[in-house]
Amino acid sequence: MMWKQLLSKIPRKSSKSDTSSGSIRGHGGNDGVPSGDGNQIERTGSGSVLPSRATTTKRTASAIFPSSVVTSIEPLLTFRDVPAAEKQNLFLSKLNLCNALFDFSDPNKNSSEKEMKRQALLDLIDYVDAGTSKFIEPVISASCKMFAANLFRAFPPNSRTSTSGGETEEEEPMFDPAWPHLQLVYDLLLKFIESSSFDAKIGKKYVDHFFIVKLLDLFDSEDPRERDCLKTILHRIYGKFMVRRPFIRKAVSNVFYRFVFETEKHNGIAELLEVFGSVISGFALPLKEEHKIFLVKALLPLHKPKTLGVYLQQLTCCVAQFVEKEPKLINLVIKGLLKYWPITSSQKEVMFLSELEEVLEATNTVESLDCVVPLFQRIALCVTNSHFQVAERALFLWNNDHVINLVSQNRQAIMPLILPALERNIQCHWNQAVLNLTQNVKKMLSEMDPELFTACERRHNQDEEKRKVTEETRRMIWERLETIASFQSVTGNTPVLVRPTITPSIAAVLS
Repeated sequence: MMWKQLLSKIPRKSSKSDTSSGSIRGHGGNDGVPSGDGNQIERTGSGSVLPSRATTTKRTASAIFPSSVVTSIEPLLTFRDVPAAEKQNLFLSKLNLCNALFDFSDPNKNSSEKEMKRQALLDLIDYVDAGTSKFIEPVISASCKMFAANLFRAFPPNSRTSTSGGETEEEEPMFDPAWPHLQLVYDLLLKFIESSSFDAKIGKKYVDHFFIVKLLDLFDSEDPRERDCLKTILHRIYGKFMVRRPFIRKAVSNVFYRFVFETEKHNGIAELLEVFGSVISGFALPLKEEHKIFLVKALLPLHKPKTLGVYLQQLTCCVAQFVEKEPKLINLVIKGLLKYWPITSSQKEVMFLSELEEVLEATNTVESLDCVVPLFQRIALCVTNSHFQVAERALFLWNNDHVINLVSQNRQAIMPLILPALERNIQCHWNQAVLNLTQNVKKMLSEMDPELFTACERRHNQDEEKRKVTEETRRMIWERLETIASFQSVTGNTPVLVRPTITPSIAAVLS
C-alpha cells in the first residue's frame, strides 16, 4: 500500500515510538496556500534555535526557544482519510505533533522530523482554510498553546549599535534561520484568526492579555519578514476581539514609552505605527479623551529619538489622521513638534519641516490655529539656517497652498516675523539656490499685501538702524577701554588686584 511505502522511507528512532503510533499512516502535504487577506505568504519549514551562535552566519540571528527533548515524529493521517466526526480529533493530534521544537541552526539535524512537522503544518493550514466546521474549545485551546510554544521566545541581545548610522539609515536586516518554519506557524495563526469557524467569544479566553503582550514582544524581532507577518496578525486580532482593543492600545503605548524614555532601541516601531494608522482611521467622532492622550503622550514623544527617520512616514500618517478627524488638535500637534524640535541635527530638522507641511495640509481650516507666532518664529530661524537644506526646505513651504492660505489669513502676525529673516538671507546667505527662493518668497509677500509689506519693511529698516547704532556704541566703548588699558599695561609678573564691585543690597546681606 502507498502509506507503507511512505513509512518505509522515514527512519524510526525507537521501538517505543513505533508501538505508540501503530495506527498512524502517511501524510500528504499541499504547498502554496494563499493567505486570507490576498497577500501570498511564502512557506518553508520552522522551529526553535538554540542559544549557541557558533553555527550562525553574519546576517542571521537566532532566537532562543524553550528546550525540548526531540524523539521521532510519525506522520499522521490526512483529513480526507478520516470521517467528518473525527476531523477535529485529528486536528488536535496534528497540533500536538507540532509542539515539538527543533534546532534550525543546523539544517542537517532532525531533517526527516522537520519535514514531517512541515507537512503537518501545511495540512493544518489547508484544513483551517477550508472552514468546514466550527472549532470546538479544546481545538482553540490547543491551537493557542501550539502558537505560544513555537512563536513566543526570547531574542538574543542586539550587539549592533545605532550610534554610527544616521537618523534615516536602516541597518542591514538580520535573518532568523528558523524563519522557514516560523512562517508556516504565522500563516496558520493568521488563517486561524480570520477563519469563520473560530468563535471570538470562546477565543477571547485564550487570546488573553498574556498572549497579546507576548505577541507584541515579537515585534522587536530583527527579521523584517517576521515583523511584517506580525503586523497583519495584530491588525486581525484588533478587529476580531473588540473586548481586547483597549488593552492592545495600552500595551502598544507602553512599548512606545519604553522605547522613547528608556531604551531608544526597538525594531518594530514602524510596523506598530502602521497598524495604528489603520486603527486611528476607525476612531469614532468625537474622539475620546483616551485617544487624545494617546496622541499627546505616546505619538508626539516619538519625535524625540535619533532614529526618527526609520518610522517618520508611519508616524506622520498617524498624526495627520488625528488632525483630519478633529482639526482643533492641530494646536496640540504643533506645540508637540515645537517642543521636540531638533537644535543640533539638520537632518531631523528637515524631517520636522516635511511633517509640519503634511500636518497643515490635513486641516482645511486655519481659524483654530492659536500658535501662529511661535510656529513662524521657528520657521524664520529655519529660513536663516546656514545649512542650505534646512533653509531650502523652510522656503519650500511657500509653494504649498495651505501654507499660503495660513499666511494670508494671519499676515498681520506672520509678515513682521518672516520679512527680517528674508532680508538677512539676501544680505548674508552663501547658497545661491536659497537666495533665489528668498527673493521669490519676498516677492510673494509683497504682492499679498503691499501696504503691510511696506510698513514691515520700514520697521525692519528702523530696527536695523537702531541695531547698527547699538553696535557702534558698543564698539566705541570697547575701543576706549582698550586705550585706557594700553596706558596701564602690566609687564613681567606684576600682580594685579581686581576689586569686585559690591552693590548696596549685597553689602547689606553680608553685614
